[in-house]
Amino acid sequence: MATALITGPTAGIGRAFADKLALEGYDLVLVARDEARLKEVATEITRLHGVGCEVLAADLTDPEQLAVVEERFRSGPIEVLVNNAGFGQKKPFWANPIELEEKQFDLLVRVVLRLTHAAVLPMIERGSGAVINVSSVAGFFQRGSYSAHKSWVTNFSAGLAIELHAKGVAVMALCPGFVHTEFHERMGMDKTIIPSFMWLDATELVDAAWKDLMQGKSISIPTWRYRLIVAASRYVPRGLIARVSTVGLDGRRRA
Repeated sequence: MATALITGPTAGIGRAFADKLALEGYDLVLVARDEARLKEVATEITRLHGVGCEVLAADLTDPEQLAVVEERFRSGPIEVLVNNAGFGQKKPFWANPIELEEKQFDLLVRVVLRLTHAAVLPMIERGSGAVINVSSVAGFFQRGSYSAHKSWVTNFSAGLAIELHAKGVAVMALCPGFVHTEFHERMGMDKTIIPSFMWLDATELVDAAWKDLMQGKSISIPTWRYRLIVAASRYVPRGLIARVSTVGLDGRRRA
């Protein structure tokens, strides 16, 4: 049975990916900081879907613990990697401690870089495998460090997809907008400021993303609403977007 490794699988998009891949018949390696919660999720997924779940507790922003996760790709075949772990910040860049900004950079950029590198080397040798890097629609806009990090994830993934296609390895950036998860609660965001039609269901999002991966897409943008927003952003002057936008796609209200 093939195995998939998922970071941040205890809730939201990561948990939806865990359920989806279990339904597809994959055994799972679940990676997050909270070992107790990981074990609860692993037990529930095994009970629901009958697949094996390996728990790997690690703080991915710690280089030594990240190295342990990287080593897992060498100790046994991983057919699918889902880089999902991340967090957002309610305050603007200049109002945050630089240490917190560095931690976000490490998790959203450095960890994605290193785990993708660790994953694709054995995938290339086998001639098969897939990497899904969870990015954001925010990456198509200029909205501070979070958007900058997600822009990098999207461009990195799309470029790598072109390079690895001939080697049998698929890479895709998933670029959701607002999704009903714990992400925004942890930011302390007031979710009522976002129109209800902008919110997405995590399970439906992941189902659509998996279909896009199977169709060979390198960038997956959910629903016509968000695809229209991204398309429009290419033609609307940046200054106009800045003036009319009162809430960023990362959930922060402009001052």
